[in-house]
Amino acid sequence: MASGRFLTIESDEAGQRIDNYLLRRFKYLPRSHIYNLLRRGEIRINRRRTRPLYKLLAGDEVRLPPKMSDTVVPDAPVPDHLMGRLRQSVIFESQELLVVNKPAGVAVHGGSGLSFGVIEMLRKMRPEERFLELVHRLDRETSGCLLIAKKRSTLRALHELWRNGKVAKFYLALVEGDWQGGRVDLALRKIERSGERIVIPDPQGKPSLSFFHRLKVGSGATLMRVDIKTGRTHQIRVHAASSGHPIVGDQKYGELSKGQSAAKGLPPRLFLHAETLEFQLPGEEQISRFCAPPSANFQRVIDALD
Repeated sequence: MASGRFLTIESDEAGQRIDNYLLRRFKYLPRSHIYNLLRRGEIRINRRRTRPLYKLLAGDEVRLPPKMSDTVVPDAPVPDHLMGRLRQSVIFESQELLVVNKPAGVAVHGGSGLSFGVIEMLRKMRPEERFLELVHRLDRETSGCLLIAKKRSTLRALHELWRNGKVAKFYLALVEGDWQGGRVDLALRKIERSGERIVIPDPQGKPSLSFFHRLKVGSGATLMRVDIKTGRTHQIRVHAASSGHPIVGDQKYGELSKGQSAAKGLPPRLFLHAETLEFQLPGEEQISRFCAPPSANFQRVIDALD
């Protein structure tokens, strides 16, 4: 059992179970394979057999089978143009955090028939990174500011801020019609309708709160800056549609399809953009503020408003 790879657990990796650590690090391996390796003793900690529930300590030495590599990402090939767009979308990077301006139409992660998303592409682009995890999510159709943690301690800290409502989130939304905006306070619930999962207003649902601030109006649409106080699935889209002013290009909750948007001279996309995130990490004196500019096609539509 002397041969194999050895990993030393860092302080920011401590405290998690060995099975969860392995599942996150070796995402390309089936869960069953990792549990089989643990059961057969091919993965050891400090040269001893271990159980899946063992909680890692800083300095623990994890022995892996010789051919077990965490740099392999055998997913479907990613088109070069998508990789190029993602490389150009990085708006901030430090030792702890990566911030990208996610393009519209690109999922944040694979699944549900998608072979890859932003996080899989980043891992493919940066095989040397030991840790890359999504801090939060954006709808596939929504563009804008997306945070990726490069350390487990950063991920934990940001998740705590999110849970406690200490992250300010501002979006740009182009809605149909001339709307003054204001406060929208609706409980929301997920349901399945005709095989499609959607979100509807429901008094028995989870509370959600958005503030729509009118910025500009013209050509039958209003540009809003939206301050969301909760982060429910499709929150802004449902709040806008329920107020009679769905987001332009919203095929799920609005009246304009992509084809109709294009017929009106608009790009075929959802006009919702995560513009700004603000928060203060523990131990830091300054507030972190990240702004993602809207894409060129979104900006052209904004500029064309009267």
